[in-house]
Amino acid sequence: MDATKTEHESAHRNIKLKVQRIIAIGSVLIFIGKLLAYFLTHSVSIMTDALESIVNVITGFITLYAVYLSCKPKDENHPFGHGKAEFLSASIEGFLIIIAGLVIIFEAVKRFFIPVPILKMDIGIIIVAIAGALNYLLGWYSIRMGKKHNSIALISGGKHLHSDTYSSIGLLIGLLLIYFTKLVWLDSLVALLFGGIIIVTGVKILRETVSHLMDKADFVLIEKIGKMIDQNKSDQWIDIHNFKLVKYGNGYHIDCDLVLPRNLYLSEAHEEGEKLRELLVSNFSEDIIFNLHTDECFRNYCKHCKRENCTERTHEFESQISFDIDRFTKEISEILD
Repeated sequence: MDATKTEHESAHRNIKLKVQRIIAIGSVLIFIGKLLAYFLTHSVSIMTDALESIVNVITGFITLYAVYLSCKPKDENHPFGHGKAEFLSASIEGFLIIIAGLVIIFEAVKRFFIPVPILKMDIGIIIVAIAGALNYLLGWYSIRMGKKHNSIALISGGKHLHSDTYSSIGLLIGLLLIYFTKLVWLDSLVALLFGGIIIVTGVKILRETVSHLMDKADFVLIEKIGKMIDQNKSDQWIDIHNFKLVKYGNGYHIDCDLVLPRNLYLSEAHEEGEKLRELLVSNFSEDIIFNLHTDECFRNYCKHCKRENCTERTHEFESQISFDIDRFTKEISEILD
């Protein structure tokens, strides 16, 4: 069983690394194409696309290293593993995108006052269109594989590539307007617009990754787990509370308290805990590190306990507790109050 799990984890790591290598190499080729388009046209709008591609290249290789690092198993110095390296890489990506947006806005404003002739716009339009299509395909591939293998770095990288594609579509519209109207000042206006869009994209990526670095609770996922436990609970599980979930790369660290009948043998209590662990592990493809604290039942739990022939019972059984999110995440002191 352990050997099978190890092979499964190794396969996940290899796939994630392979995906990121493809994206990194693709980003280099796209950047070369956009840089060529800029030198041919001298368009500041196309320069915005080329600058964002520099970010794609840099973050592509940073993410490649972060994915490699996050896939390393836990060790003595990193008892929770290396999963947060992915969040750090995504944060760096967000910062670089914001810096690129600011540089683009600066250059666009400068071109308003110091205009430069635009050349070979038709060739530039074709290159930008091809690069945008390739970016979309890479982004789709990255998001798809990131969701499948639960990689925040691949997902955030894919979203950035998609935002780059949408920027390229708008940029193409702007370039076509410049091409047909011959209004050079539109070049700076388009660059200003997309510089702003790039900054917004960077801020969104930063907000998402910071929430992960700060271990912000994912209440949607916690509620999903609560419903799953509720539908598969053992008769001995009286209550589950103080449920906490933290994401580390391709794994979840889960802590919770399980209330069991007070007159269970220790071996029976351990068996019930293993049932809960197995339920979580079997329903998620991610690695689960599960820490469980067991509590004996209090007297006011009697009406929720289905244990038969209990000599400690002070109240007849009425109904089992539903593990909804409001109760699921509370500590025992809050529940008893």
